[in-house]
Amino acid sequence: MKPSKTSKQCIKEHVNDPFVQLAQKEGYRSRAAYKLIEIDERDHLFKPGGVVVDLGATPGGWSQVAAAKVGASGRVIALDLLPLQPLARVEFIQGDFREDGVLAQLEETLGGQKIGLVISDMAPNISGIDSADQARAIHLAELALEFAVANLKPGGAFLVKVFQGVGFEEFMKVMRKYFARVVSRKPKASRDRSSEVYLLGLDKLE
Repeated sequence: MKPSKTSKQCIKEHVNDPFVQLAQKEGYRSRAAYKLIEIDERDHLFKPGGVVVDLGATPGGWSQVAAAKVGASGRVIALDLLPLQPLARVEFIQGDFREDGVLAQLEETLGGQKIGLVISDMAPNISGIDSADQARAIHLAELALEFAVANLKPGGAFLVKVFQGVGFEEFMKVMRKYFARVVSRKPKASRDRSSEVYLLGLDKLE
């Protein structure tokens, strides 16, 4: 099948993207690494020796950043529906985060250890139906928040990708129940035309 004009434009945009080129040069698995790096530079998410859970980790850009930030004494547990090529100092669980069995496996891997930071770059498969895609995206964010609330230690932080639209404001209000401060971040590596933003909950309440 011959590529459509739109798909050709997307490929050209990807190849010419400065963050894609920088990721290739610096050895990151995805341009998304620079979103996390920028947010961390501003908000100081990572602590040496900390425990981090990365939801929706594949291809691994965020896990690479997290592993480098927490160091050899820290711990990064990554989870995704898709396989992840092994990364140094990253423990990986493959499965659907929406399934109870996968969640139980993640909690078993933690072994009762409380987490300092949960990061979630999860996004649904896009159907092209805006209302359905937005509902699925908010649902994933809600699941990530539920996990974070249950497993973060007091004072911990939660970073989650959401899309502006129906349910966004309501989700932010729910986050404010559990964190002393909730802020919105739009890193430079997020494409301008994308409605994605990152909500950051800081200082989880006891």
